[in-house]
Amino acid sequence: MSNILALARPEIVALKAYSHASWDPAFDRLHANELPWRAETDHSQAGLNRYPEPHPHVLAQRLAKLYGVEDAQLLPGRGSDESIDLLVRGFCRAGIDNVIICPPTFGMYAVAARIQGAAVREVPLVSPDYSLDTAGVLAARDANTRIVFLCSPNNPTGNAMAPADIESLLVELADKALVVVDEAYIEFSGDASLTRALSRFPNLVVLRTLSKAYGLAGARVGSLIAQPEIVSLLAKVIPPYSIPQLTIEAVLATLGEVQLAIQRERVAQVRVERERLRAALATCKPVQKIWPSVANFLLVDFTAPEAVLAAARAAKLLIRDMRNVSPSSLRISVGTPEQNDRLIRSLA
Repeated sequence: MSNILALARPEIVALKAYSHASWDPAFDRLHANELPWRAETDHSQAGLNRYPEPHPHVLAQRLAKLYGVEDAQLLPGRGSDESIDLLVRGFCRAGIDNVIICPPTFGMYAVAARIQGAAVREVPLVSPDYSLDTAGVLAARDANTRIVFLCSPNNPTGNAMAPADIESLLVELADKALVVVDEAYIEFSGDASLTRALSRFPNLVVLRTLSKAYGLAGARVGSLIAQPEIVSLLAKVIPPYSIPQLTIEAVLATLGEVQLAIQRERVAQVRVERERLRAALATCKPVQKIWPSVANFLLVDFTAPEAVLAAARAAKLLIRDMRNVSPSSLRISVGTPEQNDRLIRSLA
């Protein structure tokens, strides 16, 4: 057993995974209690009357190629949410262990921990730029801290954490806790992924998703990227057949070279629109401050946020109320040029 698996729940390490029916598309299947005919409305390639591959290796291989990692280092799941849940279930003992989060940040880290019965310790990001408080994280950690969750670029603030700060935590927490870096928005930043550091830091876990830059939020596909021991452990916890056949087919089509080129162009367009929207908002009277962002959204402070929300709704636009972050903050996702123009007009 590696030092990293010594952090995992012993009962998960000892768990025998569910034994699913064998899967081989070259054979006619009379072993999985499926209906032998397709539904008339079924236009999938493989047939929805059949279970998908229990753990979709072809999908995992394609995602590993996309992210530049080894096949054994990647576990596909239903969005990053499932990866977060798997990590907490695999490493946190209910009523004993804890996780550290750095608010304001993505809410599912705390929700998943509390569902599992793990305590949540908060080390807020540091004003005035929402930077990572590495000393605070180390001070908050104890012998039962199993996971430190970091989001970079951070949601909802939009800023990226300094890689040197993250790496310093990885060094200090080696063999003591996992450092999970959620890179859901990294494509919009142009920064390099921390997956390049996997060989140096056994306690590093990186989360990636197709929901943002690849336009597949409705398909619900994320990737947990870590040491093979961590991937193998959590593969025992994830249910078989968790990713539907239609999703697998949609993802493989979207990750073709032609479509990938289109997606790269769209990411570039979002970055251009982000800066155009930032410049336009800076001239709007209700705007107090626009926080720096390398994601596909802007966190903006307004003098009258309730009125801004109402004005956006009147223009048939939804923006996110983030007054739990600060009393005047709203989060605006970068839309199409027409949608962005409509928002700007609504604030005039």
